Amino acid sequence: MISALAVAVPVAMTAVPASAYVFNNVRIEGNQRIEPETILAYLDLPRGQDVSDGALNDAYQRLQNSGLFETVELVPSGGTLIVRLREYPTISVISFEGNKRIKDESLTEIVKSQSRRVYSPAQVEADAAAISQAYAGEGRLAARVDPRVIRRSDNRVDVVFEILEGELTEIERIGFVGNRAFSDKRLRNVLETKQAGILRRFIRRDIFAPERLSVDENLLTDFYRSRGYADFKVQAVSPEVARERDAFYITFQIQEGPRYTFGNVDTISEIPGVDAGEFAEQNRVRSGAVYNPTDIDTTIRRMEALAIRKGLNFVNIEPRISRNQRDQTLDLTFALTRGQRVFVERIDIEGNTTTLDEVIRRQFTTVEGDPFNPREIRNSAERLRALGYFADVQAESRPGSTPEQVVVDVNVEEQPTGSLSFGASYGVSSGVGFNLSLSEQNFLGRGQQVNLSFATGSDTQSSGLTFVEPYFLGRDLRARMQIWYNTTDRLNSDYNTRSVGFLTGIEFPVSQNGRLELRYKLSKDTLFDVDPIEPDSETGIIDGSSPILYYEQGGYFTSALGYSYIYDSRISGLDPLTSYRLRFSQDFAGLGGDVESITTAIYAGVESRAWRENVTMLAEFEAGAVHMLGDDDSRFLDRYTGNGKIRGFEPNGIGPRDLDAPNEDALGGNYFWALRTELQFPLGLPEEYGITGGLFADAGSVWGLDNTAGFGNEVDDDMSIRAAVGASLFWTTPIGPLRFNFSKALKSEDYDDEQNFDLTISTQF
Repeated sequence: MISALAVAVPVAMTAVPASAYVFNNVRIEGNQRIEPETILAYLDLPRGQDVSDGALNDAYQRLQNSGLFETVELVPSGGTLIVRLREYPTISVISFEGNKRIKDESLTEIVKSQSRRVYSPAQVEADAAAISQAYAGEGRLAARVDPRVIRRSDNRVDVVFEILEGELTEIERIGFVGNRAFSDKRLRNVLETKQAGILRRFIRRDIFAPERLSVDENLLTDFYRSRGYADFKVQAVSPEVARERDAFYITFQIQEGPRYTFGNVDTISEIPGVDAGEFAEQNRVRSGAVYNPTDIDTTIRRMEALAIRKGLNFVNIEPRISRNQRDQTLDLTFALTRGQRVFVERIDIEGNTTTLDEVIRRQFTTVEGDPFNPREIRNSAERLRALGYFADVQAESRPGSTPEQVVVDVNVEEQPTGSLSFGASYGVSSGVGFNLSLSEQNFLGRGQQVNLSFATGSDTQSSGLTFVEPYFLGRDLRARMQIWYNTTDRLNSDYNTRSVGFLTGIEFPVSQNGRLELRYKLSKDTLFDVDPIEPDSETGIIDGSSPILYYEQGGYFTSALGYSYIYDSRISGLDPLTSYRLRFSQDFAGLGGDVESITTAIYAGVESRAWRENVTMLAEFEAGAVHMLGDDDSRFLDRYTGNGKIRGFEPNGIGPRDLDAPNEDALGGNYFWALRTELQFPLGLPEEYGITGGLFADAGSVWGLDNTAGFGNEVDDDMSIRAAVGASLFWTTPIGPLRFNFSKALKSEDYDDEQNFDLTISTQF
């Protein structure tokens, strides 16, 4: 409330006949900045003519409501009207006190009052309300804003907004009315909005945000309908604020309806010459399965993709559903119908201030003149969002210049794509590490990726520069260039390594989900500081590394040509619940350099949520082999160590060993294989805690050396299987994601180095 200035005073007029006033002159008193012409314009009274009481009062109101004057007084004096005014002061300074959560710069943008402008009590009150609204948007409904006015000389004032920010207004309870199939606790886990819990100091989704309620309605609807409740509705959402304005109570009133299963599922064609049988093979909806709109959408996408491959334009896949209330089934028919012949007239792009038009256009498989496919336009918008260049992407169509044409409007909102990050990591084996990374995902708006990184740990140091051009020569050719410098220092062994190298490659599509990469690598790898076997000068204890490693130390160049075939079902995204990945690669060394070899590796992985939506199943298999050409034997840095392949063992903890060497160094092997399986699932804790669990089982082996007999030592390089099982705890915390692994080796060798616990932390700040 503003108390320092009066807002209105009653008008004073001398007694005159009730009939009218006649003014020949107007005398203005008290104005300093406002010109007389402006005041006369507000009065708008005729001279030498009758002026009624009502007209005089209207003139007074116009002056008072102009917002220019603190007081207004009209005094008729014979044939002269005296106008006595006191102007509102000029604002000298606007300041804020008590604000910590919202900075002065942000508050200055909110308020409309400005320095060196006329002070307006109404505007200052509106500014105070706007500041309160800003705090409410931050979850602080109890915030108070009191404007104070301090008078200065020369008819100036300072305006001070005194702010009491108050505590966060948290959501104390989220309840549901009408739910029978699922408990309140289960439904609360579905929502984006969370109610306050024991971690309320760290969770910020328990702050009331009105715009999140519509998202929550959609999440509830998707949750129920994906579980067969096709008639589900959110009837009302009732947020209530506590009397003290320190808490919210939200109630969702819902109507579940019956649970449906799919009945008869059929595919028909209403287009002459188009065989429905081919499209029926793309169907992923099974009779008797619980109704799920995702299954219908997946089938439609597969059928539309088939139509595009067959060159069929203007084909609509129309799902027709018939409800059978008696047995609670839904009969589903996919009807192939002829769509309207509409073409894309043009694609208009707006909002891209940094990103070039061509970077946006290449995400669209549709170009001007192509048949209009609404789903393909939506998919293109999704690809744009997935780039990470834009905070928002909207792609909409509107009528074109003719009824057979449409214009696609693409509106994007840029967001920062560069980052400078400082990080820390921790591992039970590797210890504490630090890293610095400078990256730009949209270099110069061309969609190019640049990354410069430095990392150091207790026994490793690495640095590298990577540059990626995703559309080399304006085509779907992904070119990359990478240089690196890495060193290790006695990682479970008495030797050091150093690797410096350069790699360049180009990747291109060979099928819908398949890509092929061709590359060239040049590196110099060095094994050094290998301790020979000899007694310690102080203790007399014999120590040292294997003679095999001592013989292999030194540096050598590797020049290799290679290729990789990569299959990834996520590229087409036709099955959102299950994805498959396959990679087969070979590198041929011998184009110069000191090494002649063929290195072959294979990887196959599957990730699925098809069994249960909130349970993720993973399975991975990989294997590799190094085959030396000519009379060369493999060296340590050519071979596999199995690091990171099998959980439950330390780095360099498995593989061939020189059993006669004092420290039984790991020697690495020419071959390896590993099978990893994992199950990730919720633990029943509130989702906002960010704690989930997992179980895993790994198995594999590293084996095979080229030359062991020449050193006279007993070397175990057999393919001995190692296996381990364990449990994981995942915790998403404010300092980053943590993973706790508890493992137990089921099958190992006596000389293996096991690891029963591992904690990893990765964070940026």
